[in-house]
This record gives sequence, structure tokens and C-alpha cells, in this order.
Amino acid sequence: MDRQTAWELLCEFTKSESLRKHGLAVETCVRAYARKLGQDEEKWGVTALLHDFDWEIHPELPDHPIKGELILAARGVEEEIRQAILSHADFTGVPRETPLQKTLFACDELAGFLTAISYVKPRRSIHEVDVASVRKKMKDKAFARAVNREDITRGAEELGIPLEDHVAFCIQAMQANAEALGLQGL
Repeated sequence: MDRQTAWELLCEFTKSESLRKHGLAVETCVRAYARKLGQDEEKWGVTALLHDFDWEIHPELPDHPIKGELILAARGVEEEIRQAILSHADFTGVPRETPLQKTLFACDELAGFLTAISYVKPRRSIHEVDVASVRKKMKDKAFARAVNREDITRGAEELGIPLEDHVAFCIQAMQANAEALGLQGL
């Protein structure tokens, strides 16, 4: 599946602009890792873009992403992509073994958290976010309470990367794509 087809599929099932932007943010981070690791950037990007495509039609667990995987299979999405999407949720029983699976998991919650931090900065910009502000907000349990801090930490561990390095890498990736993410600022 190419990116344009993936984007159209995402838009078919996802009407919320914020959820589409989340897909783009995760895609941005995952693509950056694919480049860094010499992996298939298109495949990794498509996987990230589609990881939550079914959230609006299956907003309860375990329906998401299990029922979404069936839709992807019916649309001819290859198994490697579907398995990576299933593995981003611990309860599916699909272990994270491949670099793609680990990267998707590691970037999912973090991309959402970085976006949330951007929104509370004076200029509402990812360019105002740094590792220190992320560490501070991670300690504030009232801030972006839906974001699982343990998943952010575990994601970096599963990648074998210090948390600070992972956060800095994703900030840099999102800064490079800030306009498309709506995080360029005021």
C-alpha cells in the first residue's frame, strides 16, 4: 500500500482532524526512525499513518485495533503492517518483535504527548518543546492524563534507546514537519 492510498483509507474512517493529525505525527516520527535505521520508509510510514484508523468506529477496547485489522486485511493490507498495528496494543497478544513493531509502539503515545505540550506553549509550537519540558510534563499526572507515561518509557526501553534521546529524536522529527502537523505556531 502506498501513502496516498493509506491517507485515503485513514480519511474514509477518521473524520476527526485531531485524530488525523495524530496519525501524521506518529507517521513523522516512525518515518524518521525508518530513515535512521535504513528501513522501508514507505512501509513504516503507512503503518504509522493507519495505526488508529479505526478508533472512531471502534472506540472501545478490545475492538480497536482487532476489528480494524479485519478491515485492513479485507482491503489487502499486507500482514506485516497489520501485525505491527495489532502489536501497538498490549492486550492483543501480538508481541513486539520487529523493529517496526517496537518503533510504532514507542512513537505512538510520545507523538500525542509532544503535540499536547505544543498546544500549551505560548506560541502553540513544537519548536518551543524540548526534552526538559517533556520530562516536567511527564511528572504532571493532571496534564494530558490520557497519555500513558509508562508506555512512553517502555517504548524507549524496547527500542534500546535512552528516553531523553528518544524524546529529542521525535521532537526533531516533528519540528521538521511542523507545518503539516499544524504545530508551526502562531
